[in-house]
Amino acid sequence: MALTNTELRYYDSNVLRLSADKRKEYHAQVDRLIDALRKSVRDKTEIKITKVVKAGSFAKYTILRKTTYDPVDVDVVFYISGRDANKETFDSLSAMIYDLLIKIYPTKSVEDFEIQRKAATVTFVGTGLSVDIVPVIEDESRPGYGWQYDIHDGSKIQTCAPCQIQFVQDRKNQDGDFRTLVRMAKKWRNYAEVKPLKSFAIELIMAHVLASQGKDGSIEQRFRNFLLYIAQSGLKDQISFPENTTPFGVFSDPVVILDPVYSLNNVTSRISEAERQEIVAAAQEAWETANFASVENDNSVWKEIFGPGFKVED
Repeated sequence: MALTNTELRYYDSNVLRLSADKRKEYHAQVDRLIDALRKSVRDKTEIKITKVVKAGSFAKYTILRKTTYDPVDVDVVFYISGRDANKETFDSLSAMIYDLLIKIYPTKSVEDFEIQRKAATVTFVGTGLSVDIVPVIEDESRPGYGWQYDIHDGSKIQTCAPCQIQFVQDRKNQDGDFRTLVRMAKKWRNYAEVKPLKSFAIELIMAHVLASQGKDGSIEQRFRNFLLYIAQSGLKDQISFPENTTPFGVFSDPVVILDPVYSLNNVTSRISEAERQEIVAAAQEAWETANFASVENDNSVWKEIFGPGFKVED
């Protein structure tokens, strides 16, 4: 017998979803960092921060609570004006932010700070929270939009943090279980260590499945449909959304999922052919395991997908 919606909502609420207390604690920790960085930028540079947006899974409410398998991170987008997006390089921006962070947190070791492709990451040992500081050059002609740089190849893409948050909110308004399904998919990804499949891609694939198959059926069935879509399609079909506008990019990457806020950006451009096959194989295996667990009415089998913490009742 399949798991009921009540059982899976229990699992989501009591195991997967970030608790209200932890959310409040993380908000406070991030707010302190934002205030300190704002002040430091204002006092030590000529850069003007016009807006700060908490983004990513934290802002979309698709974040998982921290476990051995599930790290916790918050994206903080700093919109910066007074810079020419055609000339500014991410390298100089990130180096400046890195230096400011060292000054703000002099008691933290340098190893706690890391420059990634598009962000500087601050890791707080006490809570295990990682905060990605994402500088974006504001597009003054389009509220919420800006340019984000890649530190390695110097490329830039347009982004809109509020729009991406709204994208998930719109799906949540359409389907009350959308975020639950995303969290379940992320939990599977983390436990199965399918690292090439990023959280943003999971949200977009789930949104595509919602658009193509609707919200009918149980939560369990729809989770299995998500896995089955990956397994059957092989992630070879280009995915786009009603939010996508021209101009559209032309891509030859193994997996193509268009960023809803910028049609020239393939969110999954860094997934190699070997990684695509890895993701598809993992989804196929998980789908077979989920089917077996459902048919056999054996909840313990679900732990092979979600890990030892899976439970649907007290």
